[in-house]
Amino acid sequence: MALPSAFLDELRARTPLAPLIGRRTKLERAGRQWKACCPFHGEKTPSFYIYEDHYHCFGCGAHGDAISFVMQSDGAGFMEAIERLAGEAGLEVPKLSPAVAEAERRRHTLAGALEMAAAAYQRRLFLPEGRAALDYLLGRGLSEATIRRFGLGWSGEGRGALVSELGREGIDPDLLIEAGLLRADDPPARGGEFFFNRVMFPIRDRRGGVISFGGRTLGDGKPKYLNGPETPLFAKRRNLYALDLARAALRGAGASDPKGAHRAATPEVVVVEGYMDAIALHQAGFGGAVAPLGTALTEEHLAELWRLSPAPILCFDGDAAGARACARAAELALPLLAPDRSLRFAALPPGEDPDTLVLRHGPAAFQAVLAAARPFVDVLFDQQADPGPSATPEQRQGFRRRLLAAAERVADRGLAAEYRQALLDRLYAARGARMRPTPGGERGGPRPRFGGGSGGRPTWQPPGRTPPRPVPSDAVATAERMRILLAILLRHPELWADVGPALAGLDLPPTLGAVRAALADWADQAELLDSRGVMDHLTASGLAAEAARILATTPVPLPGCASPSAMPGEAEAGWWHIFGLMHRDRLEAEVAAANREFARLTDDATQRRLIALCTARDALCRGEQGETET
Repeated sequence: MALPSAFLDELRARTPLAPLIGRRTKLERAGRQWKACCPFHGEKTPSFYIYEDHYHCFGCGAHGDAISFVMQSDGAGFMEAIERLAGEAGLEVPKLSPAVAEAERRRHTLAGALEMAAAAYQRRLFLPEGRAALDYLLGRGLSEATIRRFGLGWSGEGRGALVSELGREGIDPDLLIEAGLLRADDPPARGGEFFFNRVMFPIRDRRGGVISFGGRTLGDGKPKYLNGPETPLFAKRRNLYALDLARAALRGAGASDPKGAHRAATPEVVVVEGYMDAIALHQAGFGGAVAPLGTALTEEHLAELWRLSPAPILCFDGDAAGARACARAAELALPLLAPDRSLRFAALPPGEDPDTLVLRHGPAAFQAVLAAARPFVDVLFDQQADPGPSATPEQRQGFRRRLLAAAERVADRGLAAEYRQALLDRLYAARGARMRPTPGGERGGPRPRFGGGSGGRPTWQPPGRTPPRPVPSDAVATAERMRILLAILLRHPELWADVGPALAGLDLPPTLGAVRAALADWADQAELLDSRGVMDHLTASGLAAEAARILATTPVPLPGCASPSAMPGEAEAGWWHIFGLMHRDRLEAEVAAANREFARLTDDATQRRLIALCTARDALCRGEQGETET
C-alpha cells in the first residue's frame, strides 16, 4: 500500500538534500546549487549536481530525491529509508492501513478530476463562448503564449456543463464536491458549480499539479476574485500562486552545467499581491514572482519562500494599505529570522500595480523597484516610530526601548545581538553625536576635573599630591575593554554559551577578531570547554602571540574577574560589567531576555545567568567601577 503523498511531500521538504548528501561526499558551491564527485562511481572531476529537490550525476546517470539517495547509498529498502529520514525529521510514518490506502487513492482521483477541469476550462476560453474572457486577458497585456503557459481558462455560465463534461469521463459529482468544484448545498441537477462567469486561474502545487482554482468575474459579481474552498489538496495558508514556475526558473538559472555553459542570472524571488501581478511579471522576465492566495502571508508561506531564496522581496503598494501589509509581514517574520533567512521590502509607486507598471513603463521600471528594496533592519527601525528631533527625553527613551524590544524578538541570539547593534547605530546616526555616550559623562564630552588646566598652561597641584592620572581616550578605553572581555573568556571558556552571542555583535580590531573567530570554532566542536583546551587550539591556529598579549598583566593589569582563580559567577558578572560599560542599552536588553528565559525555564543555568547580569547592571546603576573599570 502506498504512503500518503502529503506525508512524502512533507518528508522531502523537511530533508534538505545538500546536508544529507554532504555526509557521503565533499560538496562545492556551483552557483545556487552544489556539486561533488559522485558517491556512486569513482571520478576525479565533479559531475554530481545537487538541486533543491533532486540530484543528478551527469557521469553515471544517478538521479533521485532524498529517499532515493538513502536507498542507493545505504542499500536500504523503501520503508527503511522512509523510517530513517522520518526519524531525523521528527515525523511519524503513517500506518499502512486500508483506510490510509483508500484516502490516498481518493486523493489521486481528486487530482485527476482537477486536471480534467483545468483542461476543460482552457478549451472553453478559445471557443466562441469564451471570447469575452480571452479579450479581457489580451487587453490586460498577456500574450496567447502566456495564457496557455499558465493554463488560464473560462468557467462558462455554471449551468451544469462541467458536471456533464466530466461525467462522461467517469467523474462522479461527489468527487467534484470534494475537489471544490461543485457546491454541496446545490444539487447537481441544477448545476451548482462553484465557479461561473469567471476567468479561471489554475492553482498548482510546488510540483505543478493542479490543486484548486481562482476565478475573476467579468461582470459586477462579488467578490471580484474567488478562490476555491479548502480541500484535501488545497490550503491557502500553505500554497503560493506560480510557485512551481518560480522554482523552475530558479532551478534553471545561475548555474553552470558540466560542460561549462553558464545559464541566465538567478531571478529575484518577489512576492506580489495577485494572480495578474505574478503572471505579468513572469511574462516580463521576472521568473521568481509568486503571490499569496487571498490571504496574508503565513509562516508556511515564508518557509516556502526561504527554500527558494535567503532574502526574498515582498512588494507592496506605496499607500497606507501597503504600509499595513508590510508591518504585518515584518511582525510575522521577525522571530523567524536567521543568518540565512531574511526579507527585503519594496514599495511600488503610488497608484501602480506590478502588472500596470510593466505594461505602461516596461520591465526596467519594475527592476528599479526591486533595486530599491530595503533590508529588514531599515524597515524595522522605521516601524518603531522615531519621535523626531523635537521629542521629549521620555519619548526618546521610549523609542530606544521599542528598538531593543524589537531586536529581542529575534529568536537567534547571535542575530538578535546584531540587530540590537544595527538599530542602535541607526538611532545614534539619526540623532547625531550629541546622543552618543562619552567617557566623561552621558553627553557632550568629559566633565571638567578640579586641578585641570586650559590653554596648555601648567596647573597648580596641592603639595604632596600625585597629579591625576590622564583620562584615556575613548578608543583606547574601548580597545582595553575588548581585550578584557576576551581575557575572561580565555580563562573561563565555559561562559561561551552565555556571552558568545553578545561578543559576536562587537566590532573588534582584526587581531582580537581572529581570536574570537578561533574561539567560536573551538567552542562549537569541543566536548569540554576548558582554558587549557582553548589555549592549545589558539596555539595550533597560530594565535599564541595574540593570546599572550590578551592575557598580559603589564603595563595594565587585568581585573580579578579575568583571573584563573575567579569563581564562575564572578567571572560572568565581570564580563557583563565590562560589556555594559561599552553598551549599556544592550546590557539592559540581555537582562530583559534573561528574565523571560528564567520565567520560562526556572533552572539553575538560567538563574545563574540572570544573577550575573543583574549584578553587572546594578553595579553600573550604582556607579561602582572597582577593579573592572579601565
